[in-house]
Amino acid sequence: MTPPVTLSGAVEGIVDEAVLYRLASFVGASIGVVYRTNGKQRLLKNLQGYNKAAQFTHWVILVDLDHDADCAAAFKTARLPETAPYLCFRIAVREIETWLLADRERIARFLSISLTDVPLNPESLERPTRTMVDLARKSRRSAIREDMVPRPGSGREVGAAYPSRLIEFVSDEQSGWRPEVAALASKSLRRGIDCLSKLVLKDIQPG
Repeated sequence: MTPPVTLSGAVEGIVDEAVLYRLASFVGASIGVVYRTNGKQRLLKNLQGYNKAAQFTHWVILVDLDHDADCAAAFKTARLPETAPYLCFRIAVREIETWLLADRERIARFLSISLTDVPLNPESLERPTRTMVDLARKSRRSAIREDMVPRPGSGREVGAAYPSRLIEFVSDEQSGWRPEVAALASKSLRRGIDCLSKLVLKDIQPG
């Protein structure tokens, strides 16, 4: 049996890292080293270095589009017009929460909210993180509200355990996030899965 392809990766934060692990598992790959940069600017600063490494080994880079460009294609062209042969450079439109919200049924169940509260078109959201927090605020479970919604006067955008809760949702392969379902409502996720699926089929050519 052929061993799974091992991917190296670079991501902005811990939720993105969990998503990367889940997607790798979904396409039948494993994850080796992941560089979690704790911020987009640091990741972009090292982008050329990651691209050079992808001349010889399989790499995945995952970033949020935010409002840095009108679309993912424009952002990618501006930041990395020439990608190495073993690099999958993917951009979540507009934040990684978009991909999670795209599995409407499961996120509604996880947050204990009505399915009708979850947006039909997550990629149209201006601030997906804010939407996720607002949905958590409606939760019938006090633990979800306490963990994911910031305390009044805290000055925080999200609750203290917000990342932990999203990681819990992403990592549960039995009843949590379903990439194949979410991809039906998120074009950027669908393209990301296609990119990863093609990457794991590429054999490293001897230099």
